[in-house]
This record gives sequence, structure tokens and C-alpha cells, in this order.
Amino acid sequence: MSLKIAIQMDPVETINIYTDSTFVLGLEAQKRGYTLFYYTPSMLALENGKVTAQVFPLELRREKGNHFALGPAETMDLAADVDVVLMRQDPPFDMAYITATHILDHLAGQTLVVNNPTGVRNAPEKLLVTHFPHLAPPTLITSDALRVKEFHRQYKDIILKPLYGNGGAQVFHIDESGRNLNALLEMFGDYYREPIIAQKYLPEARNGDKRIILVDGAPVGAILRIPASGETRANLHVGGTAQKTGLTPREVEICKTIGPVLYEQGLLFAGIDVIGDYLTEINVTSPTGLQEINALNDDCLEAKIWDAIEKRLAA
Repeated sequence: MSLKIAIQMDPVETINIYTDSTFVLGLEAQKRGYTLFYYTPSMLALENGKVTAQVFPLELRREKGNHFALGPAETMDLAADVDVVLMRQDPPFDMAYITATHILDHLAGQTLVVNNPTGVRNAPEKLLVTHFPHLAPPTLITSDALRVKEFHRQYKDIILKPLYGNGGAQVFHIDESGRNLNALLEMFGDYYREPIIAQKYLPEARNGDKRIILVDGAPVGAILRIPASGETRANLHVGGTAQKTGLTPREVEICKTIGPVLYEQGLLFAGIDVIGDYLTEINVTSPTGLQEINALNDDCLEAKIWDAIEKRLAA
């Protein structure tokens, strides 16, 4: 299959070729003979109903310090001249991100966008989980500081984090003492107009959280992320370590429950986070973890993603 692929992503020069999932998706596309084009969200435009972007022909290679080459810029009609758009820029899930999903919505029925921009817009990581309350830990979303304090009094040990944050940024563990709770609520109030999210702290987090990759709603791989000593967060870029793992019966149940919803909403590539028996996040904006899982399992998850994309195109 000869395809033209446009990748909407953060600046290509900034990526880490050893951890970035978009990078290996691009390498696998090249291996299959696809033609790659690259652009950042700021290069996207909508004029009189036509979606265009200033793109650069892209070649990727696994060479540190020399991992990409760009051809001359050109303006491309993303409906007429492209088969697939990969929407892969990182959050924050702000109005710029939401606007990009609205623009890409205009490609519906013409060009396949992965993930479906309507589905992405309706499924920010920490909100989609709330549709499965029986799978998630006790959770509160509010801008009301008094409600957060009541939640803390009820559950004693809680996690506070921004509703639209990512990568473990500004995630705080508040223990039974409530130390710094008032200061953190003031900080969130000063920096965010959006509500914040409070969740009951799960002691199992000390043993790590599990990132599970789902492709077209089915689990294809997982890693266990272990937090560094003295750290609440298990994210790999803040010092967490990855361990090989499988799926427990409870995790299989979680995947079977949410998988059909992801499939129906066109969320072809998702990464969910599980702590103990609880689903804590469903990542659909720019899921990560492919390279870490591949390394531990001698796998190639990006090939499974492209297989699923080809299947969608054929259908």
C-alpha cells in the first residue's frame, strides 16, 4: 500500500529518538514505503472550508544528532493530497489543541485522522475515565476549594493534579496531615481557570503503575513503571523505571470494558494507566510507551498500529 502520511507534531528536532513513539511510527511508515510529510500545529490552516498545512517532506533515521532531513516547504491540501494525518503533538490540552481538532474535523470522510479529532476533543485523558466510575478510584473534579477539603477529610490521602495536565506535571500527593493543601489550592486557583482533579491516593502506586497500549480497542502490550525513591510519579521522564509485565484478569476486564468505546470513537491508538485494580487515565492525545514496551518484549507495536490504520483505510 503506497500512502502519503502527514504528521502533525511538535518540532521534529526536539524529539528523543530513543523514547519517542511518533519517531518509531514514522520509521515503520518509511519501512512500508509510505511518503512522510511533517508540520507543526501552527502551520495548519482552514480557508473557505479547505484544510491546508505548510508541510515539509520528511525522512527519519535512527542517528543521534542526525535523525531527520526535511525537503522544501510546500502548501498541501490535507483532504486531496494526503491519505492519513497523524495528530501527534503533545498536550497541554488547551484552546490551541482544541482548535486544531475542530480544523481537522473538516477532513471527515476524506482523509483518515488518527486519532479521530472529534473523539480526542471529547476524551481528554482525565475526563474520559469518569464515564467508567466503577473502574476508577474515588474522584472529584471541581474548582471549589471547600469541596476539595471535604474530599481530603473523607479519604485522608489524596492526589491533586491539573485537569488538563500531562506527563506527571504538577501532580501532588497530600497525606493525612493535609500539609500544603491550602497553598496548593491557592496555586491551582492562580494558574488555572479550569477545575482541578482530586483522587483517592492508591498505596499500590508505590509498586508502580501500568501503561497498557490499546490498538483499535484491544490491548497489544504493557509496561510497569516504577517510581524513583521518594517520588510519587512513575512517569519515565521524571525518573521512573520500566519493567516487563503482563496483564492481570482485572486489567483484561478493564480493557474489555473500555475497548469498544475507544473503537467506536475512532481512538485507534490509546494508552491507559492502571494502578492496582483501578483505571486512572485514558491517554488518546499523544500516547507514549511504544519504544519501552518494544525493548522489553522484542516487539514492534508501531507495526500493529499501521496494520490497524491500513485496515481502516481498506474499510
